[in-house]
Amino acid sequence: MSKLTANLLLLFAAALWGLGNVAQKTVLDHLDALSAVGLRCLIGGLLVLPFVLTERRLPAGDVHFSSLIRVVVLFAVSIMLQQLCYLGATVTNASFLISTATVITPLAAWLLMGERPTTGLILAAGSTVVGCLFLSGGIAGLGGGDITALLSAGSYALWAVELERHMQTHARPFTAAAAQFLAVAALALPLGAMQGNLSFTAASEAGPELVVLGVFSTAVAFGIQIAALRFTSASHAAVIVSAESVFGAMGAAIFLGEQCSTAGALGAVIILGSILSVAISTRAPVRLTSRPDAGASDARARAFAGAPAGWPAATNPAHEEAFHDPCR
Repeated sequence: MSKLTANLLLLFAAALWGLGNVAQKTVLDHLDALSAVGLRCLIGGLLVLPFVLTERRLPAGDVHFSSLIRVVVLFAVSIMLQQLCYLGATVTNASFLISTATVITPLAAWLLMGERPTTGLILAAGSTVVGCLFLSGGIAGLGGGDITALLSAGSYALWAVELERHMQTHARPFTAAAAQFLAVAALALPLGAMQGNLSFTAASEAGPELVVLGVFSTAVAFGIQIAALRFTSASHAAVIVSAESVFGAMGAAIFLGEQCSTAGALGAVIILGSILSVAISTRAPVRLTSRPDAGASDARARAFAGAPAGWPAATNPAHEEAFHDPCR
């Protein structure tokens, strides 16, 4: 998969998430937040689970397991906070606030992985947040739902960085996806049964929303992101998936009657321009030689030593480009 293809797939995932934000809001008319997120992840996990068998020949070990645990925990925190934020935030505001992960992710990648962002990426991330602010019409005052959305954004940023490191070292995208989804379901559904209104009747009434969330916003969209992070950096991906805010505003306007002003339209144009600049860019964030995971290349070589035919070499094209770019 080329970097451009990965970026275009991420844009498609952003559309699924943005339009799915409407379902995240309306599903709360039938189910409590924990039951809703548990059922969507159960559906997504069951859909992905059969594909795990295609990865049975890929090697795993203690290092893989500990890395996977970190990814699963961060994903569980992120997605549950995201669902909870819709209890007190509009779809438009929540889409904007969660998109602040666009700026948080490059910072987290720099601090945790020594991945210094390019000037173009920094400018694109900053203009994306400005565009999101225009799109949302501004934040007059942060409520509880808005603060929860910001916490979710921070968690998603950490998750994306950890997921990038995991995927480029161990691959196994279907295993990572199934583990994330089923772990969240195992955690959220018992809590929903004890504290919420989880029942067969409530789940049946929320059926259309759960299909949208479980199939498209979870299994397909997160599956695309997990796979794409083997071919592009978390910082690039964060800018591209910020298009979720544009699609979220569109969905809110069409299905919920939330209005988009002229300033909002301007914000959408700014966001799309920023995304396009990143999607077609051939430059990548620089992985410093003193990064904490300096020995990861050896681990990648070992991880892919027994990989089946057809799998690409265990290198990160984006990082390889960064080290050989004569313009730096």
